[in-house]
Amino acid sequence: MNLPPLVSGRLIKRYKRFLADVTLDSGEIITAHCANPGSMLGLKTPGSRVWLSVSDNPKRKLKYSWELVEVGGVLVGVSTAHPNALVEEAILEGTISELSGYATLRREVTYGKNSRIDILLEDDARPKAYVEVKNVNLVREAGLAEFPDAVTLRGAKHLAELGDMVEQGHRAVMVYLVQYPGCERFSLSRDIDPAYGAAFDQARARGVEALAYVCDITQDAIRPARAIEIAE
Repeated sequence: MNLPPLVSGRLIKRYKRFLADVTLDSGEIITAHCANPGSMLGLKTPGSRVWLSVSDNPKRKLKYSWELVEVGGVLVGVSTAHPNALVEEAILEGTISELSGYATLRREVTYGKNSRIDILLEDDARPKAYVEVKNVNLVREAGLAEFPDAVTLRGAKHLAELGDMVEQGHRAVMVYLVQYPGCERFSLSRDIDPAYGAAFDQARARGVEALAYVCDITQDAIRPARAIEIAE
C-alpha cells in the first residue's frame, strides 16, 4: 500500500481514543484523527515524531489523520483502517501464500450472528475461507509482537464465530498483521486479556488457523513482508 504524501510533527497527546494533538514542523498545532481504538501502549509518548496524511475532503471534520509514529528509530503503523486492505493486497500478490489460489475475494461479507467477515475467499474447487484480520502494534519485548493491547470482547466473539464456520465445513483463518517492523515472533498478550487468550485456544482446538505477518514500513508505503512465528 502506497501512502499519500505525509507531513511530520511531534505528538502532544492522544486522547478520547480517536483524537491526537500534534505540533507540526511548521509550528502549527492541529488535532488529527487517530484511527486506532486500542490502548496504543508504547506508541503515544508525548514528543514522539509522528507522520500524518492530509485530506482535502471539505466534509471531513478533521483534515489530518495519524499514520505513523517513530519508536526507537522504527516507523510503526498506527492506523487500524489499513490492515484489511493490506492483507487483501498481499493475498492478491501472493505474499500470503497460505491464502493464495482462490478464484474470488470479497470484503466485509455478512456471516454468523450479525457479523461481517473481513475477507471471504471463494473457489468452486475448495471450501470457502473466512479470513479475520487483526492489527498488531504492541511490542513490550524486542522482536515480540503481541495482541491485543486492550480487552476486546468483539475479538473473542469473532474467534467463536470462526470456529462455527469450521464446524460448517469451511476454512477459517485469523491473520495478525504486525505494523511494527523488526518483529520475529507473535504471541497473545494473555495478561492484558485472559478471555481473548481462552477464546483463541478454543478456536484453535476447533480448527481455526492462525497466521502472523510483519510489515515493512517507510514514509512512502506499508507492505506485508513475511510470516513470523506464532508462540501460542
